[in-house]
Amino acid sequence: MDSVIDARHVSEPGLVVLDITAADEETALALMEELQQLWATSGITTIRRDPAQPGVRARVHADIRRTDPGGEAGLPQGGEEQTPTADQ
Repeated sequence: MDSVIDARHVSEPGLVVLDITAADEETALALMEELQQLWATSGITTIRRDPAQPGVRARVHADIRRTDPGGEAGLPQGGEEQTPTADQ
């Protein structure tokens, strides 16, 4: 990934940026789907293929402090405050 990681994406403990490289799009999509089930993430992101590199690539932002299996995952947008749930 050549794009710069914005400081707000890793501004506090528990926030991570994951660069994914997979053999094919199906594998990358499956991984992003599973990550959504574990943590609040940026969701299914654009998958890119770089001719100079093997496989496909994607980037996911996640908040690993926010777990909600069975709930709708998604990072807060536009500066929304994070509200802990009863299971955290």
